[in-house]
Amino acid sequence: MPRAETTQSTETTGGPSAAERARTLAYGTADGVLVAPGVPYAPVPAYSADRDGRPLLLVRTDSPAAAALTAEPDVPATLRISDVAPVMLPDRVRGKAWMHGWLTEVPADELRPAALRLSRVHPRPELLDLGDERGGRSADREWTILALEVAQVEIDDAWGSATLEPEEYADAAPDPFVAVEAGILTHLDRCHRGELVRLLPDSVPSGPVRPLALDRYGMWLRCSAPPPDSRSTFDLRLVFGEPVSDLHGLRREYRRLHASTRRR
Repeated sequence: MPRAETTQSTETTGGPSAAERARTLAYGTADGVLVAPGVPYAPVPAYSADRDGRPLLLVRTDSPAAAALTAEPDVPATLRISDVAPVMLPDRVRGKAWMHGWLTEVPADELRPAALRLSRVHPRPELLDLGDERGGRSADREWTILALEVAQVEIDDAWGSATLEPEEYADAAPDPFVAVEAGILTHLDRCHRGELVRLLPDSVPSGPVRPLALDRYGMWLRCSAPPPDSRSTFDLRLVFGEPVSDLHGLRREYRRLHASTRRR
């Protein structure tokens, strides 16, 4: 993302911690690629995380990643996550995370809850088969689930770069809007671009404004510079008056931002 500006200091108003941002990326709505020694780079068809943040990865039973575990109980691996804005913009990558650890098979007695967990984020029909009572890896299964035991997490996004220990990462929680952020942003972009322009402070001249990201502390907007530099862009942070945890609170803060612009 381009260099960001902010309407208020996050040191005084708060903002998502690096661990919270990493847990949000691990939720499963971003793009993931599995990297392991001797295994070709391959996008993960679907992934999510359990309550402790342990990534659960849906892979083909005959995939190189699954095959690597036939001779070893675990193998070193990294889940590379790229957070891409749901709104069609140039430079859509909002952040990246690298989850380093040990890839293992999900035990038979944990396969069903793992499949149910994945299905909440990715309603894929193959997860229905994995969630039956047979459990374990089977030759007649097309898909299986692997787990990544996290040893270290790196994150790099608009807030900066950080390296996290597994305990710090596991103690955090994903942003409450992670599952609905894409729908909210695409709706704002399709129906409310004019309103977004009016949210900017008077001190920030801008051309068109597009929604870029949303979390419980505020919103990121992608702003085009006014003519004659309208092809250049910058990102601006709108901070909520207080953190919100549900859609009711989000609507309240959005109305407050609009009310403040009408008083200017």
